[in-house]
Amino acid sequence: MFFLRGQTKIGKMSVVEPGVMIQSAELGEQVTIKSGSYLDQAKVGANSDVGPYAHLRPGTQIGQNCKVGNFVEMKKVKFGDRSKASHLTYLGDATIGTDTNIGCGTITCNYAVDHKKYETVIGNHVFVGSDSQFVAPVTIGDHAVIGSGSTITKDVPAEALAVARSKQVVKENYNPAKKKEEPK
Repeated sequence: MFFLRGQTKIGKMSVVEPGVMIQSAELGEQVTIKSGSYLDQAKVGANSDVGPYAHLRPGTQIGQNCKVGNFVEMKKVKFGDRSKASHLTYLGDATIGTDTNIGCGTITCNYAVDHKKYETVIGNHVFVGSDSQFVAPVTIGDHAVIGSGSTITKDVPAEALAVARSKQVVKENYNPAKKKEEPK
């Protein structure tokens, strides 16, 4: 069973799997919405796949031939044609270009201490490595590469590689819990 509410429109040859809730959303032709997904006032372009367990919130526009995978949440996102966010990702208040890959565990940090929301812009043909964070406002140029595990706080120019990680520190024989257990 699935639920269609409000002014929902579904294009020809589209598939809506069980457990889906769609509220006032628009699906293009040959769209697949997989089990457990929730769409609220979102648009999904032709030949795109969403889910399972994706959440598209108001103002989200998915382009054509896109993949929005399992446990991906988007709010007020313009997601360009042929782009992918395959799993475990939050994108809010963002514009994502065409042919861009968003790695697993990526988030846009769009809500600031001043209680305002800021936008992240990621260009065309960008590769974002897994577990990356974008602290808005920030812009990523076309053909840029973001190294896995990076926290991006400054703009990245086109065709650049950005890696923002702390240096790894290893302290051997450190475990304080183990030391307490040893008899004296």
